[in-house]
Order: sequence, then C-alpha cells, then structure tokens
Amino acid sequence: MEGSPDFETLDVEAANGWLTVWFNSPENRNALTTERARELTSLCKVLVASQAIRGVVFRGRGGVFCAGGDLKSFGRMLSGDAGYDEIRDLSLAGAEMFDAIYALPQYTIMAVEGAAMAGGLGMVCLGDHVIATGDTTFALSEVRIGLTPVQIAPFIIQRLGPRVGRSLMLTGARLDASEALSMGLVDSVVENAEALTASIDAQKKLLAGAAPGAVAAIKAQIARLPFQSRSEQKHAAADSFAKQMLSDEAREGIGAFAQKRKPNWTGE
Repeated sequence: MEGSPDFETLDVEAANGWLTVWFNSPENRNALTTERARELTSLCKVLVASQAIRGVVFRGRGGVFCAGGDLKSFGRMLSGDAGYDEIRDLSLAGAEMFDAIYALPQYTIMAVEGAAMAGGLGMVCLGDHVIATGDTTFALSEVRIGLTPVQIAPFIIQRLGPRVGRSLMLTGARLDASEALSMGLVDSVVENAEALTASIDAQKKLLAGAAPGAVAAIKAQIARLPFQSRSEQKHAAADSFAKQMLSDEAREGIGAFAQKRKPNWTGE
C-alpha cells in the first residue's frame, strides 16, 4: 500500500480497494507484542489518510487470530526489568492501538480463527463485522493470571453491554463460537477457513454499494455518541448530514438513483 512503512509483525495485502492485515507470528499465537501494537498504530495513521482503501480485514496466520498479550514479555517485567512507569506507558501504547483501529474510517472485518484471547478478544470488539470459524475459542483470560483487561474494557462493554461484559471480565470464562454468536460478540459463524474467506468476500460485495464517505461519517458519529449530551448529538448529526448532503458523493449517489444506474463507487 502506498505510503505504508515496512512491517515485521504484519503482512499487508492490498487488492481492489481492500486491505488484508495478517498477524504473522503463529509461533507465539500472534500475540500482541509491543512491536505489533506499534506497527498497528502506525498502519492506522496511514489508513486514516487513505481514500483508496475502502475496507480492512484483520486476520491471523496459522489458523489462530490472536492469543492476547505477550506473556514472555510480561515475565521479563515481573523479573524486575521494568518499573511502574514503563509498564504504565506500555499499557497506554496498547490503548493507543485499540483507539486507532476503532477510529478507522474504513469498514473493518475481524476474521477470527482458532483463538481470540484477552487483548485478542478486545480487538474482536473493535470490528464493524466479525466472522469466526466454528472451532474458535474466546476468553478474557486476564483474571486467570492475576491481570486486568482494563484498556479493552470500554470496547467490551460497548459491544456486549455491561452485564455480559462484566461477567466475562470478572470470571475469565471460555466461550465457543456458538456462545459468542448468541451473545453478539460475533456476527456469523462459518465452518472452516475456506468458508471464512468466502464470507469475507460476501461482505466486500455487500459493502461495494455503500458510499465510503458516508460510511466514514457514520462511524465517526457512532464513536462520539457516548460522550455527547442529547443537544450535542442533535447538532453534530445536523452538521454531519449537511456536509454529506453537499458532498460530491451525495450528488453522485442521488444522481445515480435518478438515472437508475450504479454509483461510481461500486466499481461496476
């Protein structure tokens, strides 16, 4: 992708207006290492300014999505190699990564296989659409090793609600794919990796009809809603609607509807 730096922990593939981001270390179950968090944040900064990319798929190599934090790194911290300030800064860097993915203007798909644990489950909650294979296991396992899922808590609560989110964070309970589907953590469950790819392609086809600027505006509005009063919500929505109504995108979309043709963003 143009303007994208070289990455060591990510494989990045661009095709037909979509970017697939692969976590490429199955030997450690695609753990959220400090370097991977840094590279994901850097990638998001490029994507925010990219009009060529309409959607982003996040996926893990080796049949596993992400097993959460890097436990080897945690072990080094416990041995005295890191102090309070360094650990706090590490946590804030993780928060920056989660915020950056959540704030992407593009449509995001989390394609989940094998396991989504701890921070990996937190990343699942950032997606606009989540697809999982039937053999996937989910858990917020932090409490099981004496830690807390605090940086991902807002996203967990937003996706699952306080009752379910609270239960998962406090117990560290494991979920299978069918349980994750029933509680709304995932949007669909497929049989295997081949079916996962087919489901991703179906989502891409569905999104082709959606105007990219409108998608970005809706995502930005949704992200702001919890922090606004009702008055602020109304005025921000009115500003967003007026800007979009006067955009070239709206002129094209309304014109295409009147002329009974596909708008130019569909690629058809």
